Formats: sequence, C-alpha cells, structure tokens
Amino acid sequence: MGYTKEDYKMKKGLTSQEVKEKLKYGKNEIKREKKVSPFKMLISQFISPIIILLIGAAILSFSVNFFKGEGFFDSILILIIVFAAGIAGFVQDYKAERAVEALQKMATPKAKVIRDGKEQEINSTEIVPSDLIVVEGGDVAPADAQIIEGKLEIDESILTGESRAEKKKEDDKIFKNCPVYTGRVIAKVFNTGMKTKVGKIASKMQEIKEVETPFQSHMKKFTRRIVGITSLIIVITFAIGFNKFGFLEAGLIAVSLAVAAIPEGLPAVITIALSLGARDMVKKNALVRRLAITESIGSADVICSDKTGTLTEGKMKVRKIWLIEENKKARDLATKCCCYCNDAKESLKDKEKKWVGDETDIALKQYSLNLMKEEGKRIDEIPFTSAREIMTVAQDLGKKIIFSKGAPEIIVEKSNRCLIGKKVVELDSKLKKQILSKNKQFARKGYRVLGLGYKSYKKLDEENLIFIGLVILSDPARPEAKEAIAECYSAGIRTIMITGDNPLTAKSIADEVDIKTKGVLTGNDLDNMDENELGESLKKGINIFARATPFHKVKILEALSKQGHIVTMTGDGVNDALALKKADVGTAMGIKGTEVAREASDIILLDDNFATIRNAIKDGRRIFDNIRKFVNYLLTCNVAEVAVVLLTIIFLPFIPLFPVQILWINLITDGLPALALSIDPARPDIMKRKPRKKKEGIINKKLGMLIGGMGSLIVLESIAVFLIILPLGVDKARTALFTGFIMYEFVRIAVIKYNEKLPSLKDWFANKFLVYSLILSLGLQLTLIYSPLNTYFKIVPLGLYEWTILIAGTIIGFILGISIAWVINKVTKEEY
Repeated sequence: MGYTKEDYKMKKGLTSQEVKEKLKYGKNEIKREKKVSPFKMLISQFISPIIILLIGAAILSFSVNFFKGEGFFDSILILIIVFAAGIAGFVQDYKAERAVEALQKMATPKAKVIRDGKEQEINSTEIVPSDLIVVEGGDVAPADAQIIEGKLEIDESILTGESRAEKKKEDDKIFKNCPVYTGRVIAKVFNTGMKTKVGKIASKMQEIKEVETPFQSHMKKFTRRIVGITSLIIVITFAIGFNKFGFLEAGLIAVSLAVAAIPEGLPAVITIALSLGARDMVKKNALVRRLAITESIGSADVICSDKTGTLTEGKMKVRKIWLIEENKKARDLATKCCCYCNDAKESLKDKEKKWVGDETDIALKQYSLNLMKEEGKRIDEIPFTSAREIMTVAQDLGKKIIFSKGAPEIIVEKSNRCLIGKKVVELDSKLKKQILSKNKQFARKGYRVLGLGYKSYKKLDEENLIFIGLVILSDPARPEAKEAIAECYSAGIRTIMITGDNPLTAKSIADEVDIKTKGVLTGNDLDNMDENELGESLKKGINIFARATPFHKVKILEALSKQGHIVTMTGDGVNDALALKKADVGTAMGIKGTEVAREASDIILLDDNFATIRNAIKDGRRIFDNIRKFVNYLLTCNVAEVAVVLLTIIFLPFIPLFPVQILWINLITDGLPALALSIDPARPDIMKRKPRKKKEGIINKKLGMLIGGMGSLIVLESIAVFLIILPLGVDKARTALFTGFIMYEFVRIAVIKYNEKLPSLKDWFANKFLVYSLILSLGLQLTLIYSPLNTYFKIVPLGLYEWTILIAGTIIGFILGISIAWVINKVTKEEY
C-alpha cells in the first residue's frame, strides 16, 4: 500500500523492513564504468607483443637446451623476467584503481532520513525511493526528491551551468548532488542512484568509449615495429645459422638474437616511470586516473580553465565599503547591515565548524563579525528574489531598525535620503548620479557591488530608505595563478578562460592573471556562430568566453581539436562530464567537483588550483623526456648486441654472446640505470620549450640518429676488443665482449647527459640514483666474473691486460660518443 502526502506530513517515513526490501534494487550511488577485475588486470600484462615474443624465446630456448642435454637456466631466467615485468605493471595499475575508489569513499556524504518515525543519520548510499529525507543549509541533496514541507535555496549550477541560488518550496523538486545554501525541508525521494538526473547523465557518459592517448598509440606502433624487425632478424639468423651450425646451434643463435633485439626491461621501466610520475603528481595535488595520461598531459598546448575556484580562490571577499563621505557612524551602520541583512550562518558539520549559505552572504557575515559582535534578534524579513534583487530584515537592537541590501540601482531607487558624514540629507538627483557612476566604475573592474540602506522600523516595507553606501566584493585571483599562466605562455601553452560569469568580471580576472585575449565572447555569441566562425575567432586569439555553459565548452573543445590542438579541459559540474570525456586530458575538481565529473576525468585536481595543472604539465614533460632517455639508453645497447651477434656468426665459427649473458646485460646491468633515468629531474628549460607535436612519436629524427650513431660506435669498439683479446681464447674474448657492454653504459649515460645541455657539471650528477646504479651495475658484473656464478654465465676471470683494453676502449668511446652527439646536434635542431 502506498503512502499519501498526508502520511509523509506526519513524518512516519519508511519502516526498516521496507528499506531492506527496497535496497535489493540497488544502492543510491553513481556506479562507475565496469571495473576490470584484478585477474583480468593481471592477464592483460602478459598479452603485449614484446612479452609474447619473449615467452616464445623462452620456449625455444627450453627446447634447444632439452635436445642438447643442457640446463634450463636461460629459459627460467627469461620467464622470471617476463613474470617480474608483468607483476610490476599489475601492481601499478591496481594501485591507480584503488586510489580512485579511495577518493570516492572519502567523498561519500552522510544524509538525514526519517524512518520508523525517527530522524536518523545514514550513509547517503543507503537511501531508497520513498524515503523521507531531511535537507538543510550546508547539505548536498542526496537523491532526487520532492519537497513536502519547508523551503530552501539550492545551487543547481552542476546541472544547469548557471551559478545562482534557486528558491524551492513545497511540491518543488530538488536533485541529487546539488548543494543547499539555506533553509530546511523534508522531502520524499522519487529517484536514487543511476535513475537520478545526475545518474542518467553519468550513464550516457559511460557509453562513450575511452580513446587511446597519443602516447598509447605511439607505444603500440613502436612495439609492433620492434616485434616485426625482431621476427625478421630471427628468421634471417636461423637461416644463416642452420646452414653453418645445424638445427640446434641455429636455434640457440635465434634465441640469442631474439633476446638481444627485444628491450625486455622497456615495458616494466615505462610502467614504473609512469607510476612514479603519477605518485609525484598526487603529492602535488593531481590524482591521475589513467597511467598513460601521466605523460599525455605534458604534450598539452591549450588549457581551457574555469574561472571560479581554479583561477580564483573560489571565495567571495569584501574588498571595501564605499561611503559618500567617510564617517564612523556610516561605517558602523554599513557593517551592521552586512551582518543582519544576511542568512549565512556557522554550523557544526561532521564535528567541524562550517559556514553555510550564499557565498556573498558568507563573505559579508565574515567581514562584519571581524568588526562587531552579533546581537539582538530578527523580527521580520522580506526574502531576496532574483526578480526583486533586494532583501530586507527588521532587527531588534534595543531600537528596531530595518536593513536592506541589494542591487545598487534598486537600493538607490527605494531611498529618498542618504548618510553624508553624520548627517542624513535628501538623496537628490546629483547624489544618485554620483552613486550610480561609482557603481559602474566598480562593476567595470569586475567587482560584485551591493547597495546598503536602513531606516527606523514602524512597519516592514522597503520604501523611503536611507542610503548608507556600497559594499564591494570579489572572488580574488589566486596569487599563484598569474605566475603559472606566465610560465605556461613561455612553454607555448595557451590559456583559455571559460566561465559562467559576466564578461566584465571575466575580463577583470583575466587582466589580473595576465590572460592575453583579442576580445571576449559570450554564450549568446557562441550560439549564433557556426563552427567555422568559432574556429576563426580562436585563431584570432579570443581567449575569454563568458556566460558560457558546459555545452559551450564542448563546442569550443571540438573547434580546438579540429585545429590539431591537444586540450586540457577543466570542469566540476555534471554537465561538464561530456567535455571532460572528450578532451585529450579531462581535469575534474576534487573539492567542488561532482562524482560524475570526477568519473569522466583523467586527472582530479585535489586542490582545484590552476597552478596544479601547470605542475602536472611540467611533470608530464619530464616523464616523456625521461622515457626518451631510457629508450635511447636501452635501444642503443639492443642495436649494438644484434649487430655484434649477426656480424660475428657470419664470419666466426661460434656464438659471441649466449642468451643468458644478453639477458644479464639487458635486464640487470642496463635495467638499473634505465630505472634511475626514469626519475631524472626536469631540465632547466623544460617550461621554455614549445609542446611537441601531436603526431610526434617517442623516436624522432634526432633520437633515431643518436641510437644509430652510438649503436654503430659500440659495435665497432666491441668487435675490436673481441678480436684483440681472441688470441687469448674464445672464453676470454667472450667475457671481455660481455663486460665491454657494461663498461659502455658510462659512455651512453655521458652522451645522454651531454644532450640535455645542462648548465654545470654538478647537474650531471644531480640524480644520485643514476650514479649509484652505474656503480652497482659494475659491481654486479665484477661479482659475476670473480665468483662461482661465472660458470652459470659461461665466462672466465679477466686479467690486467684485458682490463687495460676495456678501459682504453671506454675512454675512446667517451670521446667519440660526445663527438657524434655534437655533430648530430649541429645537423638537427629537434628537441631531445
């Protein structure tokens, strides 16, 4: 049997049993997109082409060793490496997933309901349809509901994009996630969870498939090329080896080449580099929801930012009170008017004191309470409405006084007298003109201006007021925003402000933070423009859009994307979700952002601060630079290994390097410095370079030349060392060749550091982990050579003569390596 409106007015609410039945149909929550199970997450780590190729190499190695009657050390080591790389990737993805869930749990608010005839507090997720909820100032509406008792003011800007208080009374509807300014109501829930207005929007967002980031696309192409080239090398090598050595030896050579050609550590190092970058970002208040975005944000060349709370502090503050003539009496009356003609209040919420109410009222109340003590009581009031643009109260302060505040022109219109000094004089046309002129002057600067008036109380009306003065408020720009925008400009990144506020305020804040623009367009302008006209306006340099809605954001985003820009878009409302989802990097607000906006985003700003976007871009650029460094470092060695093995098997009757030795080089001794490179500090000029182009991959022309040039140098040096020591025996020559690759790590790192154009030698050693990893690599190699472990790796101890040759080769390599890098820098002007 259903409940009637009268039943609800009796405040009975649902029974515990009815709630239990209704909860079977689902919780009151916005469900996330289908989560990937930990098992699927783990399996996904082992299906990349590089990993599959390595598993194939392990199987081939196992088969060759089985038929030769030798141990399976090579095969086991390859599989251990594959497993370790997979686990590393899984751990980082799992951590990122849990971090988002933890943020959602933190954001789960409490709600007040009436059940079994009693008011009680529960988690908002436990609300069910037909529940009676109690909502008051400072709360967030926990579900879609219809008011059955009371009235309130609520902010529906997350749904409408229009930031103003909406008055709601009996029979009106309130919607989930909308914050309440003032008032108290009892309302009957008619929709929860995904059936709410917010939930339906969230459901549509989840239907939009996540697009690959440019980085993910480049990595796929890069991986396919490596696998393709490796497969071709294996076939050619096997064919040469089969004619020369027979099936088993040819198989062993093919495994050696497969292991040499594949940068085994690359997937793990990239994952770790991205996850370490994400960890650094969250320390700076940017929570990354997708690891690939950690790098992608570094390539952004446009930031579309909200104004309120991102470029500004998000809190209205009283800048000053303007009086016709300065006087203590007038100033005291102005302060009292700000205090008493006001519905803001401080209440205890979750054991913390919190201001609730309209942001302007809160600013006025905080300002006045710093100057006076609140006293007396309110006798009567005429509430503010957007149609009347004025609020009036009668306050008993021992003497009954009427205070009014509102739009300056309305207060002036309703006043017939004014305060000049201590005197009350007639408000003539000259004084009216002076006041309204001053109002326009403040408004042109982007300030919010309110008029203040008073009179003695006889009856409650708003006629024949005494004008006191003007109160000037603003949401001040964040002090750090100006410097962050300037740094973005120097980095070739354009800042566009998109706000629902008026053009004057938008331009004023833009001027304050130095956003360069060739004009201001409003939402109405955008509605009357086609996509070509908007595109032309953007090309001309229009960077401020006022009175804009979330739907205008999508229009601006699409125009920028067509021009080839990589766009970072901020948003906090439910209707911002589409723009966040479609942007190259969607950035949601962590403090004032809705659950739907956060779910649609790639990055969540935990402090809602523009400077955090700048910091994230800086970190993204550093991460990409470091990825290029270790790709250079690892591939140079891979190129050299492949060339050395190929050339020697063509001209010599034995294998120069065994698979286990190549694995040791690629993963242990090379892997440690590569990991250290992933945390290299940012270059001094990192925010003075233009963003890289959208289609530019990891290996550009300059990097390709460096890998080829350094790889060739290492090949020549390695073969020279091998041939010089060969008369002492194959084992000695093989051990020297094996150790030479470790020694040349120092040469490769020196060339990488030289290319960074660091200002001093001290900066070469700024990354202590890199220095320690090189020393550790050499130490591990020495341990291998001069311990019983050498039998597993088929090497022998080296003498003074061999070490002299290796050290001389390293010094020559250092000189030639720097020379090669210098020539390449002269030939190409590309950034590295």
